[in-house]
Amino acid sequence: MAHYERLSALDASFLEIEDVASHMHVAATLVFDAAPLRSAHGGVEMERIRAYIASRLHLIPRYRQRIAYVPFERHPVWIDDDRFNLFYHVRHSALPRPGEERQLKRLCGRIMSQKLDPTKPLWEIWVVEGLEGDRFALIAKAHHAMVDGVSGMDLLTVLLSPGPLSEFEPGPAWTPRAAPGPVELVFGEAYRRAAGLGAAAGGIARTLRQPWTAVREASEAIAGVVETLGMSGVTASATPLNGAIGPHRRFDWARFDLDAVKAVKLRLGGTLNDVVLAVVTGAARRFLDTRGVPLGRLDFRAMVPVSVRTASEHGTLGNRVANFIAPLPVSEPDPLARYRKVVQATAQQKGSRVIHGTELIEEIGNWTSTAVLTQLMRMAAQWRPFNVVVTNVPGPPIPLYLLEAPLRETYPMVPLFANQALGFALFSYAGNLFWGLNADWDAVPDLHDVATSLHAELDVLRDAAGCAPPIGTSVAS
Repeated sequence: MAHYERLSALDASFLEIEDVASHMHVAATLVFDAAPLRSAHGGVEMERIRAYIASRLHLIPRYRQRIAYVPFERHPVWIDDDRFNLFYHVRHSALPRPGEERQLKRLCGRIMSQKLDPTKPLWEIWVVEGLEGDRFALIAKAHHAMVDGVSGMDLLTVLLSPGPLSEFEPGPAWTPRAAPGPVELVFGEAYRRAAGLGAAAGGIARTLRQPWTAVREASEAIAGVVETLGMSGVTASATPLNGAIGPHRRFDWARFDLDAVKAVKLRLGGTLNDVVLAVVTGAARRFLDTRGVPLGRLDFRAMVPVSVRTASEHGTLGNRVANFIAPLPVSEPDPLARYRKVVQATAQQKGSRVIHGTELIEEIGNWTSTAVLTQLMRMAAQWRPFNVVVTNVPGPPIPLYLLEAPLRETYPMVPLFANQALGFALFSYAGNLFWGLNADWDAVPDLHDVATSLHAELDVLRDAAGCAPPIGTSVAS
């Protein structure tokens, strides 16, 4: 029997807005100890790693599906890939001696610069051996149409385990389900719309039974749409980070002790994400100042994705996010005053109706056409409502393992949108906060200076808050 799954409007929009310069994949670089997976030839046990990944694919069926399109309306759907080949998706590479982290970062940048093949399942995993310190890396890459930050974190629980794993069972035999033909897709879409009319009729009946509740909920959603569109229509200040970008990427990273970040939060109030945004504000201030940008009246903003994924939706792929725009007070020279302004701005966003508005816009897209949401995203890029993206995903507090190899570091990557040359992605794991910095190759040649300034800004903030002297953690070259 033919099988397919329709992409949501939000997931589909990430396919539509992708172009030669803006690649809509998310990624992460994971660093492991190599000794537990040492092969007889001195490298890592690549075939064992590949076999283990194969044994887990039945838990993430999307990884053996590719994109097809409904005729006429061209809405994308997932279908099983009858030519799926694991060797294409799980790749083996090595760093030249001496295997410095600088070399790994450059390899990451090259891999991030390559679009995923839209005719195949939209993911790749690169196993990279030869990293100094007797380590190897795993570079995982998946299209934003498949995952958001939280669902990407859920995938870690599928591929990684909370303890060493020496044995594993092969996965169940997989047979691709038949793909629907054009006629089936057209009639399936017609049936979906008819079912939607039935659900709408049920909604009308509920409205008649509880009219005031319905009016209140509708008012919240409509106000949220106005607020969402209003934010998108207000242009942020022009900066060197907001010109046209190319297809080539630089990737760098930083690593914080999570307790050092929490100490600032405990002394100054606010949230851990407020500390993150304050650090980004200080680093952006340094960057813009070195570029000679006048800071006096600069309206500099970050887009902050926030998960709206419910507990029941954990373990499912796709996107469940709303985006807030947070003003970052880069013109403020005092670090404590900057922090207070960040806390105030994020507190105001908590009362925002953007989540309701985002959900209503997506629902309209699901019912009508993905073009509604896609066009809004393209208009937002042209209007430049934000300068950078800062996304922070909480991860597991306990160590994880790939077979017997412990995971030591994990650096996430957020894609760059049009007119946006720098993005910050963060992931907390096992007592550390890992930063991944993704940048346009030409616009930010000094990306490592930005990574270094993150540490400097955390130290400044800790000193201003009266925290104990921080334990130094260096940024790798």
